[in-house]
Order: sequence, then structure tokens, then C-alpha cells
Amino acid sequence: MSKSDDIRALAREGLPVADVARRVGVRYQHAYNVLKAAGMLAADRSNVVPHNGSPDSNSLPVVRRAALPVSRPALTSELLQRAGFERSARWLLVDGALVLDRPLPKGRGVYAFIKDGAALYVGLATMGIAKRLYFYGKPGVTQRTSQRVNELLRVELQSAPHIDIFTVQPPNLEWNGLPVSGDAGLELGLIEAYAVPWNIRGVRA
Repeated sequence: MSKSDDIRALAREGLPVADVARRVGVRYQHAYNVLKAAGMLAADRSNVVPHNGSPDSNSLPVVRRAALPVSRPALTSELLQRAGFERSARWLLVDGALVLDRPLPKGRGVYAFIKDGAALYVGLATMGIAKRLYFYGKPGVTQRTSQRVNELLRVELQSAPHIDIFTVQPPNLEWNGLPVSGDAGLELGLIEAYAVPWNIRGVRA
């Protein structure tokens, strides 16, 4: 059997896309694309269907609103990786300058800053991940969020060798025939459901 066959077989067993990708050893996006091409994603009516999917008019999905815990758990790197995030780069402090150890993805998406296995900060990069994080390293005089996060990163890097950057570029979705932004929804959902200490309620990245 090919990997695509394995992906379809696991999906038929009811595994979510992230678990399928992990079991087969492929990227989340690859598993998603295989299942989308096979028309298998729209069949899961408990979830939002992918944007441009073709659910029948009589079987529009119902989005389940998760109940938020009173005390929010930490957002761990393990949880993010299971969901499809990948470690893309690291923040380093070199001769007083905040720098990245490698180039970041240029497309838009969601990113998380991780120290000791837990997220300190989650953000949405509508201008592109590489460009958004550039401004954390070199914030402009009017960029209050970038200035604040820049200072927080510098303080943490005084006692840590690096801070990991995890990224993901989720697909857009569809709800009852209407478009839903996958990355914007993911960022907000993570901030609401998990304890992310650097995120200030009501202030977007």
C-alpha cells in the first residue's frame, strides 16, 4: 500500500487528520490534501468542512463549541506537534541582537514561542510569518506589541540558550457555505483555551 492508501485507510477508522499524519509519518498538509482529494473530509459532520468542499445542502456541518476550562492548561509543544505545528526556527540573543537561527516560512499562518516545552506566546501572521517575526526582532517606534514581545524575548534569553518557534499554515474552512479563516480561528481558539502568559486578552499579535 502507498502512503496515500494508508492515509485513507486510517481516516476510515475515524482518526483525525493530525493523528493520521503522525501515524503515516507525513506532514499534516499532505494528509489533509489526500483526504480532501478523496472527498473524505466533508463526510465528518462533527467538524467544519474544508473551504471549497462540497457538502450536500441537506448535510451542512454543525460546529461544536468547546466548553472552556475554568483553569486553562499549558499549551505544550507536544500538543502543538500532534496538531500539525512544526519547529521552524529559534530565537537567539547574539551580541545583544535578537536573531533567528534559520529563515521562516513566508506565507501567512500561526506561530508559537516555546520555552521548556510550553508556549509563552501565540500569534497570527497575516502579512506572512517571516515578515511578522522580523518586526519582533526590529520593532518600529509605533509597534507597541512588537516592542513588548521584543523585551520579553530578551529577558527570557538572558537565562535560556534559545526560544523555539513553532509554526503552522492551516487551510481555510467553510461553515454552512460561508468562508472561515483557518489561521485566525486557530489563533483565537488557542488563546482562549490555553494559558499563554505573554498574550494579553483583547490584544492581537
